[in-house]
Amino acid sequence: MFFLLSKLLDFLLSPALWITGLLLAGLLWRRRRLLWAATVLLLFFTNSFLANEALLAWERPPVTLQQLGTGYDAGILLTGITDVQKSPHDRVYLGAGADRLLHTLWLYRAGRIRRIIISGGSGAAFDSVARTEAADLQILLRLAGVPRQAILLETRSRNTRENALFTKELLAQHPEIKRTVLITSAFHMRRAAGCFAKVGLQPAPFPAAYYSVDRRYTPASLLLPSEEPLRLWGVLLHEMAGYVVYKVLGYS
Repeated sequence: MFFLLSKLLDFLLSPALWITGLLLAGLLWRRRRLLWAATVLLLFFTNSFLANEALLAWERPPVTLQQLGTGYDAGILLTGITDVQKSPHDRVYLGAGADRLLHTLWLYRAGRIRRIIISGGSGAAFDSVARTEAADLQILLRLAGVPRQAILLETRSRNTRENALFTKELLAQHPEIKRTVLITSAFHMRRAAGCFAKVGLQPAPFPAAYYSVDRRYTPASLLLPSEEPLRLWGVLLHEMAGYVVYKVLGYS
């Protein structure tokens, strides 16, 4: 039930949905105030500078290799970056957040982590899938030269809370793994780190896959509307709502 409700929340927390609803209501009921409200929201949510400022405030800052240090037994890579429903199924389709995988591989090649734990099953609400996300990412890591014995899979989790719960169960089977690094998107790190802490795990955070860019004051970012900020606000609002819900429910 919680999984399905989270999908419904994802749909409702869409600025595009709000703007469209106000426009339709204003046209149907001939309410000028609703049309003005839709216009204001449209200008706000399509402003690149404002969207980037919100992301800069929310995302966890980058961690350098020097800050991270050495001697970690494993990196915990959270999924949510592949499309397991896309066909044909003879390849892996990466989406937004692919830096999670690349930065995990970078940490492994740099000798900062000895093994890689991939945590994630399927995020599909109803449809069955040919492979789990963890299995997909394992394919890519193997192609990149990571040996099979250096990879552990957790393939049951469907959300961040389950990532933490099932990863803890997996780690209980591998007492040799003590120091870990958590790799997920920067906008997702607050909730993810909270979930892992709630189950008694304290991995070092290593944010990746940034939506924000370095602050810039250009006419284009300050004045010109763009469709990309509208999408980014949807991502950010969904994550902020998820963070609050997890806090209320005691998941993080």
